[in-house]
Amino acid sequence: MPFPVKDLAIEQGPIRPPSEARSLFIRLTRNCPWNRCLFCSVYKRAKFSLRSVEEIKADIDTAAQMIAHIKDLAGSGPVDDRVVSQVFHSASYSDSFRHTAAWLYYGEGSVFLQDANNFIMKAGDLAEVVEYLHARIPGITRVTTYARSKSVGQKKPEDLRRIREAGLDRIHIGMETGHDPLLQYIKKGVSAAEQIEAGQKAVAAGFQLSEYVMPGLGGKEMSKGHALDTALALNRINPHFIRLRTLRIPRKVGLRAEVEAGRFTMLGDEECLKEIRLLLANLEGISSQVVSDHIMNLMETVGGELPRDKENMLALIDDYFDLPEEERLLYRVGRRAALFRGPHDLAGPGRERAQEILRQIREAHPGREEEILRRMADQFI
Repeated sequence: MPFPVKDLAIEQGPIRPPSEARSLFIRLTRNCPWNRCLFCSVYKRAKFSLRSVEEIKADIDTAAQMIAHIKDLAGSGPVDDRVVSQVFHSASYSDSFRHTAAWLYYGEGSVFLQDANNFIMKAGDLAEVVEYLHARIPGITRVTTYARSKSVGQKKPEDLRRIREAGLDRIHIGMETGHDPLLQYIKKGVSAAEQIEAGQKAVAAGFQLSEYVMPGLGGKEMSKGHALDTALALNRINPHFIRLRTLRIPRKVGLRAEVEAGRFTMLGDEECLKEIRLLLANLEGISSQVVSDHIMNLMETVGGELPRDKENMLALIDDYFDLPEEERLLYRVGRRAALFRGPHDLAGPGRERAQEILRQIREAHPGREEEILRRMADQFI
């Protein structure tokens, strides 16, 4: 071994987008500087802090050391099952070392910068870190990060271009909604106009932009306004990706108190799906990729490129509602048991298992199917 490995580790945050599951994680900031959104359970009671450029560079250097060591284990061959097994089954390696081995194994070359909003950093510092990352770790194919609309919108166009030219490729922004009354209600700390301005500036600077939308966030009270105004905002931004993340409300979030006080009425699975249909039907004149890659969504197969696949996405939803009620219930059980991705899976090998789960639910909890399905969905939070 060219250097000791036992204590090699880098700091990593708690979350990343599903699309970044195979990325290398480098933490630039800790937690969330806003941390007031009623629907969010992440970072609660955790203090936000900036990491220094020197501290971040030290982690990048350590990541480069780990990569070199893992490649040394592989010799002249690839980082394959043998190498990964050696790293994962040895007490000499940290969790972040194992994560790095998995990153090399998958070979996608993407890097995700944590935590919730790295655009709160000074533009020069962020650009310096990204440039250093590319210099120290060759073969990177994509660098991405979370950001708040407010922070992106406050950056000058020339600063955004500087960060982009340094090698930051994609920004993930939690729009959630474009409905101003709902943005105020959930304490998002940004207006629809500010969301639109930030999205347009990000696209103009050359970033790939992912905007996250949260079906169900308006409850029954604001469902229609949520869908229609979000579509209007997205039409003005034309992001590269529109990612759907259906609302769940764990007990530790502020929105739970609103539910218990009767001020917020949750939508059911099928009501959320109808809201998604209304959103999609009103997306016009854009070329975004719609993605539903999350277990919280009732139908993971609703996705495609706009405008080409719009009618197909709407048809998939309509086909679901054309199913008999018992088949829709069976599908929901299979989906919440992680057996199904879309209604076509009803004809697949998971059907018998879903039928058995539904039988057990009815036997143990007669008349309480909806309650049990909500609990099954909540387990993935």
